Amino acid sequence: MSLRIRLLLLGLTGVAVALAVGAVALYGALTLAVHHTLDDNARTTATDVVQLIRENGPVDPLPVSGAQIVQVVDSRGRVVTASANADRLIPVLRPAERKAARAGHTETVPGSRTGLSGPLRVVGEPLGSRTVLVAVPVGDVQNAQHVLRNSLLVTYPVLLVVLALIAWWLIGRTLHPVESLRSGAERISGQNRDERLPVPHSADEIHDLAVTLNDMLDRLATTRARQQQFVADAAHELRSPLASMRTQLEVAQHLGEGGELPAELLQDVARLTALVDDLLVLARLDAVERPHAAPESFDLRALVTDLLSRYAGARVPVSLTPGAPTYVRADPEEVRRIVTNLLDNAVRHANSGVAVAISVAGHLGEVTVSDDGPGIPPEERERVFERFARLDDARSRDAGGTGLGLAIARELARRSGGDVSLDGEPAEGSVVSSGEGAGGGAAGTAGLVATVRLPR
Repeated sequence: MSLRIRLLLLGLTGVAVALAVGAVALYGALTLAVHHTLDDNARTTATDVVQLIRENGPVDPLPVSGAQIVQVVDSRGRVVTASANADRLIPVLRPAERKAARAGHTETVPGSRTGLSGPLRVVGEPLGSRTVLVAVPVGDVQNAQHVLRNSLLVTYPVLLVVLALIAWWLIGRTLHPVESLRSGAERISGQNRDERLPVPHSADEIHDLAVTLNDMLDRLATTRARQQQFVADAAHELRSPLASMRTQLEVAQHLGEGGELPAELLQDVARLTALVDDLLVLARLDAVERPHAAPESFDLRALVTDLLSRYAGARVPVSLTPGAPTYVRADPEEVRRIVTNLLDNAVRHANSGVAVAISVAGHLGEVTVSDDGPGIPPEERERVFERFARLDDARSRDAGGTGLGLAIARELARRSGGDVSLDGEPAEGSVVSSGEGAGGGAAGTAGLVATVRLPR
């Protein structure tokens, strides 16, 4: 349930309860006020009649105002005197009711006792052994109460609907800046340092939140830029010392100095050089200001065939399945780096051979590199694309990988609108390095298949 609906339901529930309580309170207050006024007027009339009889004796008929009905009833229940509109034979109250009226209670009786259709409210005032009764018809008052009650019942749901529509509109306008922040945050990819959240013009908490979040993005962009610059600078500065070390070790090895140590150190230097090169590639990929090379249309098969010539003396044979030319649209140098990374990985981990195939799948051109080496468990095949992710540290180092090959391959492929994925069944109990992907096998063998997909 959305925040807008929850706020609407919460607010509408509160308003509904408040309106219901207010309507009941209004109806009850008006009813009590009207009855209190009628009773006060009736008691005033009864007091005046008592005073009149005490001063002038029995008066017949008794003077009244409005629709009031006045009777003077003795202790035996006989009507002694009454107003012109009162019954002179039957008292309006029965003995028990008259006793309660003499005690100050207001009695409500049917109007049929006096020939009226509506009910009567009757008050009493003692006059010695006699009782002065004043009755007030309340039929019209009850009709007015019914009209008020029905009006409240009819207007209550209509008012709730109107308030709900107004609340829905107001909540929508209030939450619009929040939705703008959410959609803006969703569009931020992290690749463009200048991407920021929209700041609403209103001077409220949402405005302050947007400003604070943009300040945070500024700090994160600055930190990321420093980190990328550090990686690029460090990798660049390491290239010269590594090249010098490699030269000195090769000279020492050529002169036979140091025994087998130069050969062993050359392997570590070669690995460090590969790591530095990979770091420089990643630094260039992460650099926002670096423009993308314009894509070109070229024959993918010809590019792969040219690359395979470098693997003629590899530790295992590398074969290419024959086929027709396949043209794709991408940066040839980036595609060359992608395929090289996958071929290096396959040769490094294969047991007896590597197979390369080029095919077409819809609007994509595909290069599959498979080997019969140990594989990667299915649940680990996405994690191996993370930078420096490893499934087995010792094995990855021994294999000569840097932990960045697959990460670079996927990022380069996605820059061209393609992707890299892994498939195949791993060998029983095998665990292989992440970034330097261990192989995939041909049909019937254990291993892994790395597939590059590029737009045609």
